[in-house]
Amino acid sequence: MKQRMKSRGVFVGFCILLGFFLLISRLWWVQIVDDDRLMKMGEAQWSSTTTLDQKRGTIYDRNGIALAYDGPAYKIEAQVKPNLNAKGEPDSDDYVQDPVMTAQKLSAVMNVPYEKLLNRLTGNPNAKWVELGPEAGKLTLDQKNKILDIQYPMNPDTGARAKKNQMPGIKISEVSNRFYPKGKYAAHVLGFLDYKNDAVMGIEKQYDPKLKGKPGRLETIKDGAGYQLPDGEVDFQPAVDGQNITLTIDHQIQSYVEQALDRVNADFKPKGMTVIVADPHTGEVLAMSNRPHHDPNDYRNIENYSNYAVSYTFEPGSTFKIITLAASIEEGVFARNKHFESGSFKRWKSGPAIYDHRREGWGPISYLNGVQRSSNVLFAILGYDKLGQEKMAHYFDAFGFGKKTNIQLPGEGVGNLRNVTNPNKFSPRDLAVTTIGQGVTVTPIQQVAAVSAIANGGKLMQPMIVKEITDPHSGKVLERIEPKEVGRPISEATAKETREILQTVVDGTYKEGATGRSFKLDHYSVAGKTGTAQKYNDKGKIVDGKYIYSFIGFAPVENPRLLVYVVVDDPAVNIPSYEVGSTIIAPIFKSVMQQSLQYLQETPDLNALRKEAEVVEQSEVKQITAPELINLTTEQAKSRAKEAGLELEVMGSGQKIVNQVPAAFEKVGPGTKLVVVTDGAKAFKMPDFKGKSMREVLEYSHLMGMAVNATGTGYVVEQNIEPGKALTGKESIQVKLSPQYQQ
Repeated sequence: MKQRMKSRGVFVGFCILLGFFLLISRLWWVQIVDDDRLMKMGEAQWSSTTTLDQKRGTIYDRNGIALAYDGPAYKIEAQVKPNLNAKGEPDSDDYVQDPVMTAQKLSAVMNVPYEKLLNRLTGNPNAKWVELGPEAGKLTLDQKNKILDIQYPMNPDTGARAKKNQMPGIKISEVSNRFYPKGKYAAHVLGFLDYKNDAVMGIEKQYDPKLKGKPGRLETIKDGAGYQLPDGEVDFQPAVDGQNITLTIDHQIQSYVEQALDRVNADFKPKGMTVIVADPHTGEVLAMSNRPHHDPNDYRNIENYSNYAVSYTFEPGSTFKIITLAASIEEGVFARNKHFESGSFKRWKSGPAIYDHRREGWGPISYLNGVQRSSNVLFAILGYDKLGQEKMAHYFDAFGFGKKTNIQLPGEGVGNLRNVTNPNKFSPRDLAVTTIGQGVTVTPIQQVAAVSAIANGGKLMQPMIVKEITDPHSGKVLERIEPKEVGRPISEATAKETREILQTVVDGTYKEGATGRSFKLDHYSVAGKTGTAQKYNDKGKIVDGKYIYSFIGFAPVENPRLLVYVVVDDPAVNIPSYEVGSTIIAPIFKSVMQQSLQYLQETPDLNALRKEAEVVEQSEVKQITAPELINLTTEQAKSRAKEAGLELEVMGSGQKIVNQVPAAFEKVGPGTKLVVVTDGAKAFKMPDFKGKSMREVLEYSHLMGMAVNATGTGYVVEQNIEPGKALTGKESIQVKLSPQYQQ
């Protein structure tokens, strides 16, 4: 008995000792060996780390109108298996129990094929949660509400919503989405964010590091119930919102461009189109658009990511003759009145000649008339004979061709000048045709920069489309992009003469053969050049009957405010190629330029108005020479006007005439009113302009020395100063015109 008790005691003691040893071993293992793992598990239970989302910067137009901004959107996910309790049973029925019904219901809301959604719901048998594809990542508020209506439908009789979820397992959460409130407007300029929120093309891509900002981080300590402890904040790094970008784009001018392109696209369905509007003095791009285009909000259906305005390289055709002309004037080899034999040009033994678009030519014509008729022979003479390869290469490079303009957009093309820069590899004819825009390739933005140098007096400005970058909260300007001059290819005198000659291309009469006459504007003088370029197939062969048509022009000529470049690729028309300019290109240019100048309140060009009047006067059966009235008394002036059969209006209270409109000896039509100013000019009173033309308003304002701002075309229907009000001469006249004036 004693032996048995002793054995039991030893056994119990051994068990206690063993347990104690195991406990010590476990403590040693927990505290020494496994402490890192257990510490991490503990931290996961008592600490919480949250990522704080930042807000992407807003993109504005130059007037502060938002073109792209972040806003709320909604994401849906599907729980396809239930949560299980301790017994291994579903703890609720909030999971997808009928994937067929769920796919059918969501398909209509998400615009995704039913089969695709069903596959996403059932394709992974081991998954508890499944993604429903990129379409489910950025739903609109309307789509979210439609899903809620399916889950908790409203009783039409009581107006109360169902309490039980009719489409369980679909979870909705709020996320951030990028919105483009104007849709397709300036789509290639803005770019877009895809379903992964990655920036694609345009400003979104070019300035992605500045726009996207940085996410923040919040780490806290919580109790067993999951509540944050007092003073439980461990680490806090605030989110940094993205910076705002202000573009040089003007939303109103951009709208004029979009509307003009939409009309042509609907009527003629060209392969592609590009329009750029720029301020030639600063290089600022005020509008840029292409066709085909897309809606950046519908990023899943975008097929073409190319911004043709900066990436498309093509043979420019006759618009490139502007550069040959300017170089010839700068080198002193262009003489307006010198004559040449038009028709054909050949300085080589083998290979075809260069012909004018009228192969037989026009006989011997002047250099000036050669420009007006866009004579290929003239420009070959100027470039090949008189300038030569080295000077041609110099000027083409000086005007920015063959290299990037460095506009603030991705994917810019370069083009090539290989016929000029590598003359030994090509034939003399290849060199000669570069003078007329063949055998060289350019981008539209290069053309805009080069011709702007002629419009602004000889300065090559770097094109710019971003104006400034600002802080999203304070509005402080972090970076302001100033206009940048990058070269002086020609002198101011050369630029002026080139502008004057290009104006005759548009202002010329039918008799002079001016190719740009269909691009005339009401009330503004225009200088510019048309272009028709051949197209090539994949093998480099010319495609018959397929052309790229273009026009580049600026206005007003004396001090250009805007430059507009229009390119239309292969429109679907059944008219001769020489009629395409007046049928398709001119309406785009005139609509955009005319409306934009009026929107900018550009004062109508008095010289242009006088030329318009000359055209009208030439159609009159009878013309009268305006008498000279200056230095006459008012009574003498009235008598002289009456003898000429003209009415007279006297401005001022003096007795001596000091100025008159129309000027002495000008040809006027019967019934024209002569307006004279006396030496008592201080007594001016505001005339009643209603029903008068813009020309008459300008003549009055010129006599009174007052500035005029006008909107619209036609006849005056409103004026800012009441008729009869005494004037000091310091006022500014503002008038609104309408095509039809009604008394």
